[in-house]
Amino acid sequence: MSRILPDPLRGRGALSLPDNRFEREIRELVSDDGVSPALDNVTRLIPETARTIITENDSPDVGFSRSVNPYRGCEHGCIYCFARPSHATVGYSPGLDFERRILFKKDAPMLLERELSKKGYVVEPLALGINTDAYQPAEDGLGLTRAILGVLDRFNHPVVLITKSSLIERDLDILSSMAARNLVHVHLSLPTLDEALSRHLEPRATTPSRRIESLRRLSSAHVPTGVLIAPVIPGLTCHELESILSRSREAGATSAEYILLRLPLEVRGLFSEWLERHYPDKAQAVLSRLREYHGGKLYDDRFGVRMRGEGMMADLLSKRMEVASRRLAFPGLPSFETGLFHPPHRPSSSRLFPNFIP
Repeated sequence: MSRILPDPLRGRGALSLPDNRFEREIRELVSDDGVSPALDNVTRLIPETARTIITENDSPDVGFSRSVNPYRGCEHGCIYCFARPSHATVGYSPGLDFERRILFKKDAPMLLERELSKKGYVVEPLALGINTDAYQPAEDGLGLTRAILGVLDRFNHPVVLITKSSLIERDLDILSSMAARNLVHVHLSLPTLDEALSRHLEPRATTPSRRIESLRRLSSAHVPTGVLIAPVIPGLTCHELESILSRSREAGATSAEYILLRLPLEVRGLFSEWLERHYPDKAQAVLSRLREYHGGKLYDDRFGVRMRGEGMMADLLSKRMEVASRRLAFPGLPSFETGLFHPPHRPSSSRLFPNFIP
């Protein structure tokens, strides 16, 4: 049973609490008059003990093989977030719990330093906060992302950041320093320029216009920055592709990518509920258009297809992206420097043998 609220909670994306698919029994509190008590709208931060912090990735769809995620759940409340189903693995609902129950790995910086210091560690770019945004509101108080960046900075370790938050500007000092050594790429996620749509779609994320300004400030600080149009929602945001690219390029973006809307597991029902509540006149058209990208299905989880779709509509979207990107002349992001990596407490050969000339 999925508990659907009669009225949306203020500042939340999901409209319901889908049952946890891993639970054998579902329990729900009901008052004496048979009515479920109201849900609170308080965000709770829950410490989580982790044994490791670097996650290995073997998906051919993404451009990284390792990631670090200091947070589970995300208060931004993006209704389309592909990470929502992962909240069920820690005992919470992928719906409103994903936005109200934020788990944080308090030892993340220490664990990262320990793992990077292991003998035989081979450096590869780390993607930071890919599952959920590393600059979500909890970061403003906890500072885990900044501490992790501090570790990577000291180790001369390359990192990729994807965010939709202007909070990233807080760390311009570290990012600028790392950029001077070709150790950082930042991607601003921007699915729409429509402020009203964004308030429903991603209620507690930074507004689209402010994200453009963040892109401008990062670029002005010589931090290599690109735009990620994610997700592209057929029938709702897909017409904005060229305008997002144009605004982003003007603000200094040097690269551009896109990802088609993904609806795995519970996200399918959550997104459908959201459409019916906020855009009832477009709901069926949007879902119908999405099926055109997946051979009649709402989602296809095959590698190579899940993030782009296939068929005529997918080819057309790809062509639009190609033509607009070529016209706007995105120069691309610089190559990462991996040769500088060195744990700060482990002496290098040059320190041990100062007169040695390789």
